[in-house]
Order: sequence, then C-alpha cells, then structure tokens
Amino acid sequence: MNRLSPAHLAMTDDGTPFSAAYGDVYHSADGGPGQARHVFLQGNDLPQRWQGRERFVILETGFGTGLNFLATWAAWNADPRRGGRLHYLSVEKHPYSATDLAHLHERWPEFETLSRELCASWPLPMPGFHRLEFAGGSVVLTLGLGEAETLLRRCEAHVDAFYLDGFDPKKNPAMWSPELFRRLSRLAAPDATLATWCVAGSVRADLQAAGFALEKRPGFGSKRQMLTAWLAPTRAPIRVPAATSPGERRAVVLGAGLAGCALSERLAARGWSVTLVDRHAHPAQEASGNLAGIVRPQLARDESLAARLSRAAFLHARRAWDALERAGHPVRRRLDGVLQIAQDAAQEQAMREQAAAYPEAYVRFLDQAEASLSLGSPSAQGAWLFPEGGWASPGSLCRAWLASAGERIEWRGGKEVASMERDDTGNWRLLDCDGGCVASAPVLILAAGASLGTLANAVAGALPLSRARGQVSHIPQGALPELLLPACREGYLSPAVDGLHCLGATYAYDDEGWELRVADHAGNLKRLGSILPDAGRNLDPAKLDGRVGFRATTPDRLPLIGALMDTEAPLPRDLRLKHMPRRAGLYGILGLGSRGLVWAALAAEILASRLEGDPAPVETDLLEAIDPARFLLRVGRKAAR
Repeated sequence: MNRLSPAHLAMTDDGTPFSAAYGDVYHSADGGPGQARHVFLQGNDLPQRWQGRERFVILETGFGTGLNFLATWAAWNADPRRGGRLHYLSVEKHPYSATDLAHLHERWPEFETLSRELCASWPLPMPGFHRLEFAGGSVVLTLGLGEAETLLRRCEAHVDAFYLDGFDPKKNPAMWSPELFRRLSRLAAPDATLATWCVAGSVRADLQAAGFALEKRPGFGSKRQMLTAWLAPTRAPIRVPAATSPGERRAVVLGAGLAGCALSERLAARGWSVTLVDRHAHPAQEASGNLAGIVRPQLARDESLAARLSRAAFLHARRAWDALERAGHPVRRRLDGVLQIAQDAAQEQAMREQAAAYPEAYVRFLDQAEASLSLGSPSAQGAWLFPEGGWASPGSLCRAWLASAGERIEWRGGKEVASMERDDTGNWRLLDCDGGCVASAPVLILAAGASLGTLANAVAGALPLSRARGQVSHIPQGALPELLLPACREGYLSPAVDGLHCLGATYAYDDEGWELRVADHAGNLKRLGSILPDAGRNLDPAKLDGRVGFRATTPDRLPLIGALMDTEAPLPRDLRLKHMPRRAGLYGILGLGSRGLVWAALAAEILASRLEGDPAPVETDLLEAIDPARFLLRVGRKAAR
C-alpha cells in the first residue's frame, strides 16, 4: 500500500493554517469562512441552484482543513428550500488527523457542531474513497485520499458545481494541470458551474481548453479578482444515468439475508418503496443466520483489486453500522480486535513486513508473546491484529437494517418463487409454482445468494456462481480457555456468544446435505488445534452441535454487484463493460461468499448509488472488478482473438 503522508499542523503569525510542504496557506488571511462563502458558494450561485433539486453534487479538488465543506454544510442546513440530498466529493493527498482538524476548527465556533460530527466520523488515513453520511443521510461526503488526478480519473459522478481549490499553481502545479481540468469537464453535468480564487493566465487557458467558458468576478478580501466558469455548450459531458426516474422508485428484492436487507435499507433511505421477498418466514435464515461471524479485511503484498475492495468494504461497514446505532437500531457486535495467526515462521516474517505498510490503527503485527497476551491464551505463532475488527451477529444486523427502513419495506416472507418474468408494462414479476404473482416492480434485485439456483439463470444467463456448503461447530462456554478476541488461522474461532463459541468452517462444493456431520465437527476441531494448540483435545465431535449454511462464490472470489447481463443479445464490437448488453431493470448482489458481513453494507451502497444516479462510493476500477458482466466480457475477448 502507498502510505499517505499526513498534513502537519502549522500556522502563520496571524493564525492562518499553513503547509510547510508547499509553502502556502490553506485559505485567505482575510478570513477562511468568508472566502468559502464568497468564492465557492456565491461563485457557484449557491444556495439558489440547489433549491428544489432532488440531488445536488459538488466536487472540490482539495479538502484541506475541511472549511469549504463545513461552510457548505452550514449553508445547506440554513436553507429552508434546500433539495433532497447534497453530495460533496473532495480529494486530499495530505489529510490532517481528526485531532488536528478539531484544533483547526476551534477558530470557527459557528461550525462547532458540524466539526464535531465530521471529526467523529473522520476515516483512517488509507488511500481510496471514504463515504461519510451526516444529517440522516441528507448530506454525504465522499472523501478521496490520494493523488487528485488519479482519484478523479476513477471517479463516477455527475457534478453540478466545482470548487477548484488548492495551493498556488506555482507551488502545487499538479492540482491545476490540464489533465485534471479535462477530467472535471468529463464529470460535469450540462449546467455545471465552477469557481476558484485563482485567475492565473495558465489556469484560464487550460480551463478554456477543457471546455469551460470563463468570467472574472470581484475577489475576496485583498484578492482583486476571482474566476467563475461553466461548461461550454459545445462540450458533451459523460452522463451517469439513473436506472429509474424519480417517479419509479419501486423495487423488489429477492433474498432477505445480509445483502438483501442492506440493499433494502439503502434504497428506502433514498425514498424507494421496496418489497422484500424470501422463502423463509423470517429474515436471515440461511447463511446470514449464523450466531456470529468474523469481521476483518484481506491484506495482500501488492495493492491488488481484491485487497483494495476488501479494505473499502471493511472500513465502510463499521461506519454504516455506527449510523444504524446512532439512529436507535443496535447491532450485536464486538469490534475491539481480531487476530489472524501466521501459518509458520516464514509467513510470520512476511506478515511483519506487510503490516509495516499500513497505519497501526488498521493493522499491526504482534509477535507470538504479544499475540498470546491479546488472545488470552497461547497463540501458535505471531499474528496480525486488526484493532477495528472483531465479530458481529448477522441476524441482528439484518434486523437493524429492516427496522431502520421502517414502512418503506413491505415484507413478504414464506414465499417460494418458481419463476420470474418481465411483463409488457416493464415490470418484473416474481411468480409462485401456480403462476401467481408474489411481487412486481420496475426494478428487480437478486440477492438470494446460494439459494438462487437455476431461478436466476433463466433470466440472467449462466451466472458464474458456485454453491459451497459450510458447517460451523458450537462449543459450549467453559470447554475452552476464555478467549479475549476472535482469531483466524486455517479456520476461525469466536469468543463465547450466548454461551457458545463459533468454530468453523468447512467449505465443500457439490454437497447439498443440510444435516450436521460428525466428520465435519472433527475437521473443525482440527482447525481449533491450529488456533489454540492446547485447547479442545477432550472434545468429542459426536457430541457437538452446530449449524449448516450455504455460500455463493465466484471463480475470482469477488462478488457480482450491478446490472445483470442479457446473454441472448449479441456482444458489442467495442468489448468494454459499459457496452455489454444488460437486462433492463435487473440487478444483483451475489457471490459474497463467506464475507457477507464485511461486504454487505458497501455492496448495497454501490448498487443503490447506481440505481439512483448518485456518485459512486468507490473508484471505477473497483466497480469494474465486481461488475457481473466481467466474465462474459472475458469470454468475448477470448473469442475475438
């Protein structure tokens, strides 16, 4: 991982925040809030332009102290005619710590409450996009940490107003490059505007070359002029279309496990009416019904797509669960650490080296003695400690999501769906074995995981999903040493939950048996021995209880999130994902495997954002890595060689 270089707290003699790295101030010495309002808000004709809009999207090219965001958020709160949702996108290469931000914001007491909320939600300094929600989800900050041009090249959004901010072009030319301006023009909505305090000739020329029409206005304080701009009519931006019109916010979600419940809540939060269908009478009855699951990310030596996706999902999950609890919907969890124990001395050394590339708040390496102390029992080897990982109850999470969504979700449990079809009116219909309609809506999302079977293939072609049986063993509390943290090695072991340790899990394909098996309990006890070498020797596998569930996996171990393919349509000549044929109104959150706890919240936010036309919460290369059409694309490219 490319570690971020944080900003260091420094001030000029008059108290203006200053960057020693760039030799420049973060805002005008004439007053930061005044500059934010005059240059960026008024320069983009705000708040007038967001009034009455269902969604308004602002993109800022340098987050810095967060002052522009706080001023914009305050103006949004103060406007009785504000729109439905404010999306604020910003990038920052050198983020401050939450502590330093709070100290900086003390200079602006008018933002005290907003600053407290921002700092409490401030993400770990990890590269990539971080989505933070405030004011019940009506204000959404998507913060990209890293190089501005790289992040904006991977940004999917439809931007209404740009805040072009950064240090002086002579001191930080990368923030004012022609390439960056061209990317802004590609992200712009047809009526997009832009404002900046900078009127340098090179900046004006490069903005015009990127397709913006310019106007000088009176500047702020001692700055005589500032610049406003709008997209010239001759330039056609890339549109990010919503899947449905605002009047058609109705969806059917098939499957009430983690994926289906998470998505239902995310759509309901955006004003959708959702019918949630499941063959069981209650939610979370299949793989999501396990007593407890482990919450931790994957690490890799390189910045692989899988590692970046896992990191994004892990970090997003905790924020999403915290939001549920703030809204009064508790999640049963304990996220004060989880250990991943090395297999041998060679892996132990590799893990030590890998951990050094990350902030200690994300992962740190513990030697064998330290790992044993954290675990509360002798550890087989050294380990990674993920301080914000732990365990959670999938069922409690599903119930919290549904409670949060409230009346916008109509529950239809105990319904066996035999087939699905799209009728002449454009609605998708789920049918029972007698041909009766179980539910219908313009949008259908398949989230039934391993229980989907041949049902989805009838409408979405050969989805590359495999069904894997897993058996978890339950070990009574007291039969093992008291465990302070959950631990993973060849399997996983949780502390006692409701008087039971969860130990697992087996992984078997082409096996449809629901019965508990002594041989599988014996295999899990072998896994226990690799985690706690001296524990469980007197346990009899024939006397253990447990639970069987089935997971849906894909060949590359990444989920399928997005619009599903139309395999009956011919492949396009231009073999790219955006040109692949899709079934209108048909989407999926599938193939989460054994990582549904980590993946579900982000997967739901990704798909809900796509359906609504919101800015994407992750980078475009990550969206492509989970696109359901990626396997069909590979087949097409292979055939074209």
